[in-house]
Amino acid sequence: MGLIFIRTIIVFITLLIVMRLMGKRQIGEMQPYELVVTLIISELAGIPMSDPSIPLLYGVTAILTVFLLHQIVCLLDLHFKPVRAIVSGIPSVLLNKNGIDEKELKKNSLDVPDLIESLRTEGYFALDAVDYALYEAEGTFSALPKVNYQELQKSLPVILITEGKFDEKNLSFTRRDKDYYLALLKKRGVKQKDVLVMTIDGNGRVYLQEHGKKYQIIELKWEKTLW
Repeated sequence: MGLIFIRTIIVFITLLIVMRLMGKRQIGEMQPYELVVTLIISELAGIPMSDPSIPLLYGVTAILTVFLLHQIVCLLDLHFKPVRAIVSGIPSVLLNKNGIDEKELKKNSLDVPDLIESLRTEGYFALDAVDYALYEAEGTFSALPKVNYQELQKSLPVILITEGKFDEKNLSFTRRDKDYYLALLKKRGVKQKDVLVMTIDGNGRVYLQEHGKKYQIIELKWEKTLW
C-alpha cells in the first residue's frame, strides 16, 4: 500500500512538470495532436500507479518520450506551414457573404442545423446576420456580424426546408401549408429538391439558398406578426 502511495506521488510530480512544460495551451484550447498526447499520457500514468509489478522507470520513461515527441511536433508546427496544416488543421469558413459554403460544411462533417445551432450559441439567430462564420482548427466557433445584425433578427427564424426536405413541425408553426411555400419557390424558379436551406421568421422574412448559389432574402407581406 505504501509503495503504491509513493509511486503515485512520483508519477504525479512527473506529470505536473511535463504538463507545465507543454505550455498553457495544453490546459486550454488544444490542437488535435495535443489532445492525443494528453490522452496517451493519462493512460501511461495510470499503469505504473496501479500495478506495482511494472517498474516505475518504464512509466516515467514512456511519459518523457511522449513529451519529447510533443515538443518535436510543436517545433514543426511553428516553423513549417505545410506540417502545421496537416497536424493542426486550418480554420474552415462555413459561411461567407454569399451564404453557406456547402463544401466546407461537409468537410467538417456538419449540416445546416449544426451551423445554425453554433450561430445561436454566439447570439446570432439569422443566417444573414453575419458576414463570416468559421470553425478554428481546435474546434472553437466564431462569427463576424454585420453592422446592423440586430435589425435582421427581430423575430426568431425557424427552419422550413433543409436539403430539399420540409420540417413538418416548423411548417405547422408558421400556420401555412406546403403548397403555400411551394408556390413561393415556383414563383422564384426554385425547385424544392434544390433548396439547401430555407428559414422564415415571425415577420415573414425568408432566407433562401439553393445548392451552389448565393442566398436571397424574401420579404413576405403578412397581415400580422405570427410570433
